[in-house]
Amino acid sequence: MTSETINAAASGTWKLGDLEINRMGFGAMRLPQNGEAFRTDAEPSDRGRAIGVLRRAVELGVNHIDTAAFYFSPLRSANELINRALAPYPDDLVITTKVGPGRDPSGEWAPHATPEQLRGQVEENLRQLGRDHLDVVNLRVVGTGSIAERFGALARLREAGLIRHLGISNVTPGHLAEARAIAPVVCVQNPYGLGVRPEQDELLRTCGELGIAFVPFYSIAGAGGQAGVTGAEREEVLAVARAHGASAAQVRIAWTLHRGPHVLSIPGTGNPDHLAANVAAGALRLSETELSLLERLHGTAR
Repeated sequence: MTSETINAAASGTWKLGDLEINRMGFGAMRLPQNGEAFRTDAEPSDRGRAIGVLRRAVELGVNHIDTAAFYFSPLRSANELINRALAPYPDDLVITTKVGPGRDPSGEWAPHATPEQLRGQVEENLRQLGRDHLDVVNLRVVGTGSIAERFGALARLREAGLIRHLGISNVTPGHLAEARAIAPVVCVQNPYGLGVRPEQDELLRTCGELGIAFVPFYSIAGAGGQAGVTGAEREEVLAVARAHGASAAQVRIAWTLHRGPHVLSIPGTGNPDHLAANVAAGALRLSETELSLLERLHGTAR
């Protein structure tokens, strides 16, 4: 399939609260560095190329960008690249960010911010992005414990006008129920993809029933996670790709979007050619036969 002129609008639209976006978005995690994300010895990305990728994404109709203040490497910060590339921001651009974990300048992680620290993280995102409010803030969760105190702190920041909408990331169904008892939740962002975490299917369906966006991450990388794609591709995926003149990565993105109208896609890249191919995957329509084939793979590739 050709990709250079396909617009993100081909993926369809969804509303995060009152914010309408194209379902094909962009994840900024890989922008600050070359190679595996979050490595303290990572080579910084080329600044001009990263800025060009962001601007090209918007030209291709992407109006949903996922980021976080902890997306940085030596010399580069995803938020500041977004600010440099896109401010003043288009009226329809929705920027989603995450808080909860923190990283110090050396790259060391602190997995749990206190409720008091969450305000500082929100303010840091505001500063880096040059915004007076954040469109959507996800509470990134580590572990299975209660999130009530921390999500409640974000709900208060929402009431104060610093945040427009709230979401949660890396969570269980119990976390979703706990959060919804405190404030509206517009999105759930979890690791998920073809053959990756099939146990998430039930939560995905629950989100659809509740009108909540389900936003998979690592949907291309799969088990490789932040390291990217590892290992050989499955023959079933390659067969579908050949039938459409597409890549395996495009098939994986398209399969994810076929899971429901509330499912969004946020693949990330620092490569302009990969960007165009990812966006084009939003126009890829899989047949029922192909979906059945991939569904069997999804259920068995544990």
